[in-house]
Amino acid sequence: MLDAICTLDKSQDEPYSVFKFQKLSRDEIEEYRQFLLCPVCHQKAFYRKESKDGKAACFGSRYHKFDCSEFKPSQAKLREEQDALEVNQQLVDSDALVIDFSKLTAGKTAGDKQRAKSKAPSSKSTPPEKLACDVEEVAGSELSEGEPVIPQKRIATQGLEKLLNSLLRGSDLADSELWVYTDEKYRWRAKNLFVNFADAEPTENGAPRMYWGTISHSDKSMTWLNPADCQDVGIPIDEFQKVLFHQFAIKERRDIEGAGIIMFGKCFWNKGKTRKIIQLWGKDTKRMFISKSED
Repeated sequence: MLDAICTLDKSQDEPYSVFKFQKLSRDEIEEYRQFLLCPVCHQKAFYRKESKDGKAACFGSRYHKFDCSEFKPSQAKLREEQDALEVNQQLVDSDALVIDFSKLTAGKTAGDKQRAKSKAPSSKSTPPEKLACDVEEVAGSELSEGEPVIPQKRIATQGLEKLLNSLLRGSDLADSELWVYTDEKYRWRAKNLFVNFADAEPTENGAPRMYWGTISHSDKSMTWLNPADCQDVGIPIDEFQKVLFHQFAIKERRDIEGAGIIMFGKCFWNKGKTRKIIQLWGKDTKRMFISKSED
């Protein structure tokens, strides 16, 4: 995408061309890039600078409307559509959904896949291994004494990748009443669990949520991720950056720009109450999934 609208720069009557945008000062780019829209369907967009291997700077969007002339279906887009349809069907057909944080993601080796396959449960209704929790309470709805652990009815399981793709493509997951289990002890109504970064607010006692959305950009050292559509939210990743970047094949800032992301984490204020921090729960990278944009 070669053009984008910047809603912050009211003096700009015409869409920015990517050639003009990349000539702005570094400070202007960092400020304007979170206020970009597709010039055709007016859905949120992102800016990616030129890459070290010669790929040109460009604008892109993960939110194009289907009839938008800028929307060019790729295999990734078609896969996201299919994932949204699959998750929506699970919402209709299931009594509960179990999030499988152990589902294989990018960066796994053939040996990893073989070992995982040999350990795979024989039934989809088998609850996942209980997750190790932080010292804080996980403030979901805790099962009462004597209540069966994940009732053995119509139970769906799903990994983070398809959950993220479905949310990005507008599935009903974020508004659903379906019970979602984050482990064998705690469950949540889907509508209370899945929160877009733009709607993130600190929770009582640091209770976690499944935060999702897209990344606008990172800082220079790539130790903080900045979600799109909100200037007051940051995601620190410095303590597990190397593991995360290896897992998702991230080598430079350009790789993260416009990426989709979902993570199980807690939201809290910084000391000055000027910025909301979303911290990965337990600093466990299996509880985060990043989908790089192919635009």
